[in-house]
Amino acid sequence: MMASSYNAKEEDGHVAVSGGGTIKNKKPENTAFKQQRLPAWQPILTAGTVLPAFFVIGLIFIPIGIGLYVTSNNIKEFEIDYTGTDMSSPCFDCSQNFSWNSTRPCTCALPFSLEQPFESNVFMYYGLSNFYQNHRRYVKSRDDSQLNGDPTSLMNPSKECEPYARNEKMPIAPCGAIANSMFNDTLELYYIDPNGTRIQIPLMKKGIAWWTDKHVKFRNPGGNPNLTSAFQGNNQADQLAQACL
Repeated sequence: MMASSYNAKEEDGHVAVSGGGTIKNKKPENTAFKQQRLPAWQPILTAGTVLPAFFVIGLIFIPIGIGLYVTSNNIKEFEIDYTGTDMSSPCFDCSQNFSWNSTRPCTCALPFSLEQPFESNVFMYYGLSNFYQNHRRYVKSRDDSQLNGDPTSLMNPSKECEPYARNEKMPIAPCGAIANSMFNDTLELYYIDPNGTRIQIPLMKKGIAWWTDKHVKFRNPGGNPNLTSAFQGNNQADQLAQACL
């Protein structure tokens, strides 16, 4: 029985073996970073160092908190409930005659007066009760590629959109529960002067979205100026086309 011996020499992370050839060594390089010899500093926390820092930071944030509090109190809100559940409400008839399949519009007028002037920009919005829009499954039910304007995703919705991905084997764009939660109340604002004349107050509907929302997160398919052809063969597009006829 014969035994052979090998002489190994380590160079640059490799082991040289007599007779030719090298074997890669798994040993970390002899550097301060890989051998954990970097200088370190660990503060020693004492009452004399922690308490002054705590009070200095507190003094800095006190004026910031006062500014936020004053700004929050200067925001004026006026809420009107037009659900119409009460028989004395002008919207009671609309709430009683409402049905999902009805296409007949119902209009109700709610007079109100402001006790103090609303300066600067005034925003109008409506709120829904018992609508849990932060539910995990509801938030996930969307296709970000579709919303970003990807043409290929218009015909191939994400599985996250189920069961609102296809209708009668045709893709839906935008798909998902968020995009297909529809609420079409229209708000109009009028000013009644002392003479009884009613003057409509125009509401701005443009320039109210962030630039990133309009041009990044929710944008139209690019490269095709005709949106009708871009959404051709899509269930939502066909429904909108029929609604316009």
